[in-house]
Amino acid sequence: MAGGYMGKILWVDLSRGKLTEEVPSEKLCKDFLGGYGIGAKLLLDRQQPKADPLGPDNILGFVTGPLTGTPSLFGSRYTVVAKSPLTGTWGDANSGGDFGPGLKFAGFDAVFFTGVSPKPVYLFLNEGKAELKDAAALWGKDAAQTEDALKAELGDDVKLSCIGPSGEKLSLISCIVNNKGRVAGRSGLGAVMGSKKLKAVVAKGKMEVPVADKAKVDEIRKQYLPTMTGFLFDTLKNFGTGGLTAGSLQNGDAPIKNWAGSALDFPNPAAVSDKAITDLQQRKYGCWRCPIACGGLMKKGTKYNYREGVHKPEYETIVAFGGMCVVDDLEAITMANEICNTYGLDTISAGATVAFAVECFEKGLLTLEDTDGIELKWGNAKAMLQMTEKMAKREGKLGDIMADGVKKASEKIKGSEEFAIHIQGQELPMHDPKRFMHYGGTYKGDATPARHTQGSEGYRAPGLDVPAFDKKAFAGRGPAHKFTANMVHVVMSAGWCTLGYQCVDFKAFHGELNAVTGWNLSIEDMNKLGERIANARQAFNVREGLNPVQFQVPGRVSGKTPMAAGPLAGRSVDMETLAKDYYASMDWDVTTGKPSKKKLEELGMHDIAEALYK
Repeated sequence: MAGGYMGKILWVDLSRGKLTEEVPSEKLCKDFLGGYGIGAKLLLDRQQPKADPLGPDNILGFVTGPLTGTPSLFGSRYTVVAKSPLTGTWGDANSGGDFGPGLKFAGFDAVFFTGVSPKPVYLFLNEGKAELKDAAALWGKDAAQTEDALKAELGDDVKLSCIGPSGEKLSLISCIVNNKGRVAGRSGLGAVMGSKKLKAVVAKGKMEVPVADKAKVDEIRKQYLPTMTGFLFDTLKNFGTGGLTAGSLQNGDAPIKNWAGSALDFPNPAAVSDKAITDLQQRKYGCWRCPIACGGLMKKGTKYNYREGVHKPEYETIVAFGGMCVVDDLEAITMANEICNTYGLDTISAGATVAFAVECFEKGLLTLEDTDGIELKWGNAKAMLQMTEKMAKREGKLGDIMADGVKKASEKIKGSEEFAIHIQGQELPMHDPKRFMHYGGTYKGDATPARHTQGSEGYRAPGLDVPAFDKKAFAGRGPAHKFTANMVHVVMSAGWCTLGYQCVDFKAFHGELNAVTGWNLSIEDMNKLGERIANARQAFNVREGLNPVQFQVPGRVSGKTPMAAGPLAGRSVDMETLAKDYYASMDWDVTTGKPSKKKLEELGMHDIAEALYK
C-alpha cells in the first residue's frame, strides 16, 4: 500500500446491518487518488444508473485523501459523495475541521453506506473496528446536541460527522455537520444521510497514517511555512474569508438583492466585513493542524440569542444572508449561520432561498397569510431569521416549501420562476461571473452545477507552472480552465484545503503528495490524474441520462439584460460558450457533454468507456 493510505475501506449495508472491509487496490489509489476521485469511480462501479437519490440504491460515501491526517500543510479535508437529491447529478460536499483526520486515525480511508436502516443508527469506528449502534435517542437532536451526547457517551476524544433535524426531514438543501459548524454543505447530501436513517459517523483512534518519507514532508512544511504571505494569506489569517466581503460587495463580485441589485443597494459593506467580524469574535479557530486558522468562534450574542463559541460566518454565508437579503446586521447573520449549523442547512442555499422568498413577497406572489405573518422585506433582519428557522424546521406551509430550495419552491409559487436563481436545482455561490468570468465555466460546466470551488480557484495558485498554451489562465477559457480545474481536482481529492492551496507555492503540494505516497508524479501525471477524476464525475451524469449542456443559466447571472448601474453596469458573460470551450478542450461532446470514447481509453478508463458506449 502506498503511503497516505490506511489500506481499509468499509462498506455498510444498512438494510441488513452488514459491515464488510475491503483493501483498496494500488491502481484505484493511483488512478483516482481519494476524496471524490475514488468516490466517483466506486459509485460508477457499484451503483445502478438512475437510482432514487433518497432510496436504498443511492450510495453515500465519506472519503479522505492520502494527505488527510498527515503532517502535510493543509491535510484536514474529507469529502461526502452520493447522487444529489437536489440536482439529480453527481453530488459531493467537502469539509474541514478534525473529522477527516479522525476517520483515518480510527483506521479507515473511507466508509460507504448502501440500503436504508429500519431504525435510526450511527456508525462507531474505534481503532480499526466498526459497529452500528442505536441512534433512537439522538434522532430529533440538533447537530450540537448530537455531538455533545455522543462525546458524553463515547469520550471527548471522538470525532464525528452528523445531521440535524433538517437532514432527518429530508430537506433537499440540508448538509452534514462536524465540529458544530464545519460543514459538508452542498448537493443536499444531508437528506441522503437522513433517508438512510443514519444519524452520525463517529471515529475514535490513534492509529498513525503511514508516510513514505516523513522527513521530506517535515522538510517541505518547514521550508514553505515562512513563505506564506501576501494579501490572501494575510486576510485569511487576520479575518478569515469574511475579510474579503467588503471588497466583493463593492466591486460586483458578491450578488446583492437576489442577483437583481448592485453595490449601490448595499451602502454599508464595512458593517459585515473584516474588523466588524473580529470585533464580535471570541477567538480564532483552525481546522486540524492548519497554519492559517481562518475560522473563528464568536462572543455571546447581545441582540440575538446565540451562545458563546458559535462559529464565525464565512464569506459565502455573510453574502447569502447579508448581500442577498440586504441585511447589514452582522449579529443577525451570525444567528442565521448558527440556525443552519445546528439544524443542518447549507447556508448558501438557505440564504438564497430566503432572498427568493423576500422577492416573491415584494412582488405580491406571497402574502402575510402564506408567511405566517412574517413581513419579508429587504433589510428586515428579524424576518430573515424567522424565515430561516421555519425553513430549518420545515415549519408552516412556506417553511416546508422553502426547505427544498428555490427550484422546488418556484414550482409551487405561481409566477416566481424568474426569481428562482439556480442551475439544475442548486442555488449559486456568492460570486458573480460578470465580475470574474472564470466562475462562469465552472458554474455551468462542472459535474456539480453551480459550484465555485471545483476548478475556478486554480488560477490563483502561486507557483503553478502553467503550460505555454495557457498563459491567459485568468480568463478561465478552454485549455486554461481545463488545466487549472484538473489541478484543483487533484488537490481536493488528496485531502488538502483549496484556500491553503492558494496561499503557498504549488511546489509544496506537489512535493508533499510525492513524499507522503512514495510516488514520483510529474506535473503532467497530476494533470492526467485530475483529468481522469473529472471524466469519472462527468461520466456519472451522462450515465444518469442527463445532458449538462442543456442546464439553464438564469439571465440575472449571465447578464442577459445587463445592469444599468453599479460596478457591473453593461456587463454580461456567455457562460454557454465558456462551458463549451471547456468541454471541447476536455474532448467531451459539446452538444451532449459525453466524454469521447477515445479520451476515456487514453486515460485508461476502459470499463467506463464500455459502459457509456455499449
